[in-house]
Amino acid sequence: MFKSALLAMGLAAAALPAAAGPNDILIGLDQKVTYGPDGAVNGAPGKDEILIMDIANPAKPTIRARLPLMNSLLGPPTNLHITPDGKLGLVANSVVNTPDANGYKVSPDDRLFVIDLTAQPPKLVDTVAVGKQPSGMAISKKGDLVLIANRNGKSVSVLSIVNGKVTAIGDVAFEQEAAAVAITPDGKRAFVCLNLANRIAVLNIDGQKVTYDKTMDIPVAFNPYNVDVTPNGKFVLAATTGAGKNNGDAMVVIEAGGPHPHVVDIMTPGTAPEGFAISPDGKWVVAALLLGTGAKQSDWFKTKTGEVVLMSLDSATGELNIRHRAKAGGLPEGVAFSPKSDYVYVGNYFDSDLQVFKISGERLNQVGPNMKLGGQPASMRALAR
Repeated sequence: MFKSALLAMGLAAAALPAAAGPNDILIGLDQKVTYGPDGAVNGAPGKDEILIMDIANPAKPTIRARLPLMNSLLGPPTNLHITPDGKLGLVANSVVNTPDANGYKVSPDDRLFVIDLTAQPPKLVDTVAVGKQPSGMAISKKGDLVLIANRNGKSVSVLSIVNGKVTAIGDVAFEQEAAAVAITPDGKRAFVCLNLANRIAVLNIDGQKVTYDKTMDIPVAFNPYNVDVTPNGKFVLAATTGAGKNNGDAMVVIEAGGPHPHVVDIMTPGTAPEGFAISPDGKWVVAALLLGTGAKQSDWFKTKTGEVVLMSLDSATGELNIRHRAKAGGLPEGVAFSPKSDYVYVGNYFDSDLQVFKISGERLNQVGPNMKLGGQPASMRALAR
């Protein structure tokens, strides 16, 4: 009715503002870190942004809002998320840059930004204190619980969401860094990457009570840095990035159920699968391989471009099989799927752009030219499902 009235007045339907919902993805642009011949160089803060991107037309995403909020490359590409109802965007800022005698010093931050995605335009509505150097984030399927892995804090922060209000309610302590976290669809367990200990920790969840039993730690490959749970809740996938020097890194498959979760498979898609995503329908896993794009110019394995790997996921066994590889840009970080699992979005940090791929058969086919973002994409997440 409202749309018809606008058209009657001669206003195009395209002029209607985009609304929050299942078609949003968040992209964090970190403008503080540049790369020279000797690797990363940290500069002045102040130019970071969070993009809210509308993928209602999955082949032609559009930016519906830009918010000047700090966020960081120095942490896994999962430090932000959207609640299952599409109403809130959460962004954890891992570090801050402050001046020192050598330019700028990197220090842990402890802020979680809460964005109202229903506002026109979306806006920051709250800032919540969490643990030090918050990195990977997970939101329960019910949308009432948030867990944030804190690297410097060696903890997981526990937060509640009630009537759109995000509140910190406690922390689960570890003896090691925590880099990423994922919650099972039934909301009864979470899995945490203890990256320096080369283990995955298991958390038990009872409502908003979260506890840790160290005896359930799962040994995995070197430096587990990112983690997610399959939509059917049967398996946990962890990406490890510690092999180094252009050696193949592992994707580890963990059986999530039963009294003793354990590793059931290990495979390697290639070097440095730091960012990965599981499709909403559970059929696919896409990993963005850094390859040698973050290496120094003098390193023998230095490359200009990364790679995107499409893997099939067996829902019964958790087995991953490589189906196709496609060229990515420099330092590909964030990965996200469209709601129908048929499109994939990959952010290239060095190139400040976004690639859109359509899954056709068992292939990744790029759709259109790379989309310039106006900044360096360090992280990307779609709606929590």
